[in-house]
Amino acid sequence: MIPQSFIQDLLNHVDIVDVIEHLLPLKKAGTNYIACCPFHGEKTPSFTVSQSKQFYHCFGCGAHGSAISFMMEYGGMDFVEAINDLAARFGMQVPAQRLLEKSGINGLRGSEDGTGDSLQELFRAIDVVTKFYREQLKYSGHAIAYLKERGLTGETAARFAIGYAPTGWQNLATVFPDYQAKILLDIGVVIESEDGKRYDRFRDRIVFPILNQRGKIVGFGGRILKQGEPKYLNSPETQLFEKGRELYNLFAARRAIREAGLVIVVEGYMDVVALSQNGIEHVVATLGTATTPYHVQKLLRQTDNVVFCFDGDHAGRKAAWRALENSLIQIADGKNISFLFLPEGEDPDSYIREFGREIFEGLLKQALPLSVFLFKELSSRVDLQTSEGRAKLVEDTKPLLAQINAPFFGLMLLKRLAELSGISQRDLESLLKIKHTPSLRFRERTLRPRPISPCYWLIQILLYDPTYVSRLDRALFVDCGENIQEIETLRALTEFITTHSHVTASTSIPSAITYFHDSPYCALLEKAGSATLVWDKDIDLEAEFTGALVLLQEIQRKQRMAELHSRSLSTLTFEEKYELQQLTIFPKKRS
Repeated sequence: MIPQSFIQDLLNHVDIVDVIEHLLPLKKAGTNYIACCPFHGEKTPSFTVSQSKQFYHCFGCGAHGSAISFMMEYGGMDFVEAINDLAARFGMQVPAQRLLEKSGINGLRGSEDGTGDSLQELFRAIDVVTKFYREQLKYSGHAIAYLKERGLTGETAARFAIGYAPTGWQNLATVFPDYQAKILLDIGVVIESEDGKRYDRFRDRIVFPILNQRGKIVGFGGRILKQGEPKYLNSPETQLFEKGRELYNLFAARRAIREAGLVIVVEGYMDVVALSQNGIEHVVATLGTATTPYHVQKLLRQTDNVVFCFDGDHAGRKAAWRALENSLIQIADGKNISFLFLPEGEDPDSYIREFGREIFEGLLKQALPLSVFLFKELSSRVDLQTSEGRAKLVEDTKPLLAQINAPFFGLMLLKRLAELSGISQRDLESLLKIKHTPSLRFRERTLRPRPISPCYWLIQILLYDPTYVSRLDRALFVDCGENIQEIETLRALTEFITTHSHVTASTSIPSAITYFHDSPYCALLEKAGSATLVWDKDIDLEAEFTGALVLLQEIQRKQRMAELHSRSLSTLTFEEKYELQQLTIFPKKRS
């Protein structure tokens, strides 16, 4: 681990504006700097950098963080690499010790006692395997013939680092003399039976290396050459690889996605390779699994427009529906998700080889918007000519609408449901218990709406000015009925500021957030810190702080009243009866 004291010292030396401006042109806008976001396509700048808070935030895609975060996201680095890079720029020496990188996937670490493998060693081992498979492709006539039959050129195969896993059971023993080494299991390239015997996981398969968002190989997908099952075989879940979080070709396609303002999501490796070879490079694939919310989140950070391209058969429509369900919680107003179904019997690979790029791109214009696909699919399951069918449509739509956090998009779906069901929008809102969205006029008037949760409110205040921690009565947010994650985050932040006086002195947002970079509190802290970037110097922080405390006191008052009211009056002690009277008559005087 890198000492927190060094990270703090590094952040004190670094100017986030200098770091970002070296890679991205910034324009002064009041006290902050702005630019078009490097993490998703846009024409109007929504990427804001605060020099006073040493923090960046994109109001379009939500990307945010410190100078370290920026180097990780934009430079494709991990946490340790980002720190080393920044330290080198400013002539600082990272303390000499064994640095065990943290996995960005499942939080596992290399063994600190030296008995396990660090992530650096895992990456080195998987690179050796990749080179082995690539070399084997050169000497396999039937593998080369298969790729040529599928229309691939040698240049394309090299660009995607495609390889071949030969037949035989222990071919990797030629590059790993210690075939029993634990690291081969850790990277998922061998399988060990119950009796301890080992054999290669991939045999007689075309192998596609899978890169993570930082450009490092984390696993493989293997396509069988002959008939057999499974048709595609992926690496297992490892410290490096979690298929529900990775997308094939995302790292290589990032620039093309931003330039096109669009990403196409397909199902197979060969679909990606074929489309790319034909000039459509803004394409990625899921890894033999259903689209996950994490996949959608990653894609919407790259672009505002996502097109899922599936086969037109039953399996393709089933996969599309799963993608729709997992997109609802991630979609935001201004984001567009649509679905393209190819003619039955076709997939992107076969279609573009037969009809070419121009016709395929023409098909993209026929993609169904998510809203259209949603109601088209649900309507096909019922009889809209009957009252029972329309009632079933409303019932089926209810759980889907409940997942949507985009207020205007949700409102449009509700209007469409009202048209199809024949029930008024007002009645639907009542039946489905949908809260009314604040009017646009109110939003324009309230530049900084107060957080619904007083705990979250206090987190923002402490990140903006940590000195308020000395006036915070921590008893207020113990069992206060608030969101448990926010309570725990507020408690952890308070403890950190109290025990790190240098943070209180510097009032530094990134110092606190970076300390929690590998904790469950990080995402919430980053979100809260980003929100404070719009606060100006004239903000009445005293009133904000007092208001949050008053809300917490009110929550505790009501909670205590409910607790006392739940018991029979005869069981209450004299002190408890008096307390209940005071809570009822003088709520504002309770501290």
